[in-house]
Amino acid sequence: MKALVLSGGAGTRLRPITHTSAKQLVPVANKPVLFYGLEAIRDAGVTDVGIIVGDTAAEIEAAVGDGSGLGISVTYIKQDAPLGLAHCVLIAQDFLGDDDFVMYLGDNFIIGGITELVQEFRDGTYDAQILLTKVENPSQFGVAELGPNGGVTTLVEKPKEPKSDLALVGVYMFRPVIHDAVRAIKPSGRGELEITDALQWLIDEGRDVRPHLVTGYWKDTGRLEDMLECNRKVLESVEPLVLGSVDADSQLIGRVVVEEGAVIERSTVRGPAIIGRDSVVRDTYVGPFTSIYFGCTLEDTEIEHSIVLEESTIRGVGRIEDSLIGKQVEVSPSSALPRAHRLMLGDHSRVSIASTRG
Repeated sequence: MKALVLSGGAGTRLRPITHTSAKQLVPVANKPVLFYGLEAIRDAGVTDVGIIVGDTAAEIEAAVGDGSGLGISVTYIKQDAPLGLAHCVLIAQDFLGDDDFVMYLGDNFIIGGITELVQEFRDGTYDAQILLTKVENPSQFGVAELGPNGGVTTLVEKPKEPKSDLALVGVYMFRPVIHDAVRAIKPSGRGELEITDALQWLIDEGRDVRPHLVTGYWKDTGRLEDMLECNRKVLESVEPLVLGSVDADSQLIGRVVVEEGAVIERSTVRGPAIIGRDSVVRDTYVGPFTSIYFGCTLEDTEIEHSIVLEESTIRGVGRIEDSLIGKQVEVSPSSALPRAHRLMLGDHSRVSIASTRG
């Protein structure tokens, strides 16, 4: 059995972070989202992995390499344009051959892994398995309708008027017959080969498409709110670990991880939280559900329920909450008069400034 991991999306909902970074590499608890999926695939006993890459191919390849560090073997497959999930299957046929495979969207996050699901599919005789979960906003997802016997009857991509609240989770299991399906369908109105159309083709051809209802935690990490929630979920389970330096004037409260080379001076870190390698936290309060990635500097500030990417500096500013701060960002107060906020913001930026007016 092989795996096909999709990591070519543009990540428009996480702009401006994704103007310069792959959305699949944004860290959750200081580990890229993509790595959680690759590790879940490995733990399920699948080690031959094809990764679909797009414009951020160089960054994905630099992070994952040949996969040996994660215990897998990786083949990269270039998708020149975002032409749909079924198109990814189409261009990966040479890699996939006649093997069964699991398809995993690289920005999806599932707690508990997929080991049992993969084993269930290996032991079964059905042609495809889809994962479904109940959502409040089904029009933003592929939506499945089930018949009286619990089987899948129809699948529609982002319907304006959904007929159910069962959304497709970004993990699929396929037999080789899916290659016939992706060759048979036509592009949708948005110009993409939809995996829902390919699955519907299988159903219409009398093939057995089985649903599996996900009752545990799943997130599509495409938005800021989803990233922060996943970060919180992972941090809730971390065990305290101090590999860096913490001085006598600092206190670590609760589940706190201090990675190798990190320095904490005259500060309070209240967990769950993680301070990345070679980061410096000085005269600062770091509150719960905060992940500071590697090489950062935080001085004379407060931050809580936030993610800070690598090599960023936050110095001398008031409380920061519910934030995603990109890599090599500098946040500092202005000493010049007149006293004013001075901002240099890229396209699609979002800024909320605490008002000082009474």
